[in-house]
Amino acid sequence: MHRRLYFCPQIKKMITAYHNGRIFTGDEILENSCVLTDGDMILEIIQPVDIPSNATLIDLKGTLLAPTLIDLQIYGGNGEMFGEYPSVKNLENTYHYCVSGGAGYFMPTVATNADTIMYDAIQAVKDYCQQGGKGVLGLHLEGPYLNVEKRGAHLKQFIKNEPSVREVKKLLEAGKDVIKMMTLAPEVVSDDIISLLQDYGVTISMGHTNATYAQAKAAMGKGIHAATHLFNAMSPLGHRAPGVVGAIFDDDKIVTSVVADGHHVDFSVIGISKKILLERMFLITDAVTENLNGLYSHRLDGDKYVIADGTLSGSALTMVQAVRNCVEKVGIPLEEALRMASLYPARVMGVDKRLGKIEKGYEANFIHLDEELNC
Repeated sequence: MHRRLYFCPQIKKMITAYHNGRIFTGDEILENSCVLTDGDMILEIIQPVDIPSNATLIDLKGTLLAPTLIDLQIYGGNGEMFGEYPSVKNLENTYHYCVSGGAGYFMPTVATNADTIMYDAIQAVKDYCQQGGKGVLGLHLEGPYLNVEKRGAHLKQFIKNEPSVREVKKLLEAGKDVIKMMTLAPEVVSDDIISLLQDYGVTISMGHTNATYAQAKAAMGKGIHAATHLFNAMSPLGHRAPGVVGAIFDDDKIVTSVVADGHHVDFSVIGISKKILLERMFLITDAVTENLNGLYSHRLDGDKYVIADGTLSGSALTMVQAVRNCVEKVGIPLEEALRMASLYPARVMGVDKRLGKIEKGYEANFIHLDEELNC
């Protein structure tokens, strides 16, 4: 079971009715309905004539009300790189960046780095939540157990192959109830480590991997049911060597994230993949922020980030921009693009009974979108 990690301050509950707009429930768009909430919970969806007389009215002014978006991979925001300088302050900056782009929930992510950075990140998340910080669903460690050949922008000197069970257990004990996702290359870790991560409730995602098709399928058979940023830093689909991409396409259980900025993956390829994967593909930003002096020296290059040698190192996306790109550039219907950014990530982390829908008993955390899909 995934524990609720973040803490919301106590607030005085009051009945609120969101009206005069369209409601995307996670299943369909309702044209003449209202959402009734009590504090931070959804009571029900009602007709306008049924709004209680004591309700506070929120006029949507024709906008679309939808479940808040969820970003499962982001390294920092608003000029502060949590992934390299983990602190409560930098988590707050990342949260505000996420909210400005429609995501009320996120997983701060640490790329392959020194052990001290990972442990500092664990402590920062604990402190942030204890101080009433909002929105954190857990910590995502992208590495350090990756394949050097598919490291991308990750720092080679910190990548670890064939780690010991003792080493991984020490990390998991320190990050108990905090580390909720880990991206790793399954070919560089033992079966015992995969089992250990699962015992600690960590969602394992295949990424930065040069696994063969057979190795990837074997990893899926051991309970790895997620993959990180489809096509990027993984063995490609070839007609004689199907690789990790082929294994993802050929398995009906594995889900995969994708970065829909047009740089990480061509929009046409996202469209092709969507036809194959259907509900098994979800959106992340993989966003970084400018960081010119650190080990990960991300530099803004147009609408993407690169490291010093020009290697693509992260996106400049927000979640709502990823949704907009899927609608406008890929041709995915709005309702499905929103599910890719809300319901499907919620499913990945096992929180889809409280997030990802506007429905009785779900959390009252919404976004408003105008006709141009501005948040």
